[in-house]
Amino acid sequence: MSTPFLSVKKLNKTFPNGVQALRDVSFDVQKGEFLVVIGLSGSGKSTLMRCLNRLQTPTSGEIIFEGSDIGKFQRPEQVRSLRRKMGMIFQHFNLIPRQSVMKNVLMGTLGIKKTWPSLFGMFSPQDKAEALKNLKLVGISEKAHLRADQLSGGQKQRVAIARALMQNPTLLLADEPVASLDPATCHVVMDYLKKINQELGITVVANLHFLSLVRKYATRVVALKEGQIVFTGKPEEITQEWFQKIYGEGTQDVAPDIF
Repeated sequence: MSTPFLSVKKLNKTFPNGVQALRDVSFDVQKGEFLVVIGLSGSGKSTLMRCLNRLQTPTSGEIIFEGSDIGKFQRPEQVRSLRRKMGMIFQHFNLIPRQSVMKNVLMGTLGIKKTWPSLFGMFSPQDKAEALKNLKLVGISEKAHLRADQLSGGQKQRVAIARALMQNPTLLLADEPVASLDPATCHVVMDYLKKINQELGITVVANLHFLSLVRKYATRVVALKEGQIVFTGKPEEITQEWFQKIYGEGTQDVAPDIF
């Protein structure tokens, strides 16, 4: 087995109020994987994602990425450099409603360009060409000049994906990227994440709720329950018995159907 692309070792996160969100979490991610983290709300999935890109500082443990323990980064420039390599997609899109789709995508360059030209809209022709290319990749280039608040939820999430790609990330983190979307749109967005993973070779780590989406898109699965890993394996290895263990007795998968 080659050296892991990302390695999490005995990761713990305890908040000031005493809540222990992560407990000795350990797993590896290989380059090119589409790893999905599953579990109930409150299981620690979002906290894990925020520790990976250092929106949260781990209490203890290691996160080894490109040879460094990024969990111990202290200097702001270290964290900024890290986030340039990790694109982040959130559940609620985080777009600027009154700005155009193109401008929202170009905002993805803020972490890698000088800030003041970007804030004044002084984007280079190369930046604009790259933004249009990424909008085409997620099938929404015809909306480039519309305001973001004129888009549907699924379209907004595709804009958010295009924005994340402006950083040229090697790792794409997606925190519940389809939780706010209707069933049909879920698959559209997930199809584009799969396309990015397979065609661009970008490693993806995503939090998801629905088991049917996990089985269709994940190459491997990590399941969290009360901040601890209770399952690691391939999607097809999640039997009904494992499903009940992860989500609780009597729980049913109400995953979106494929339209």
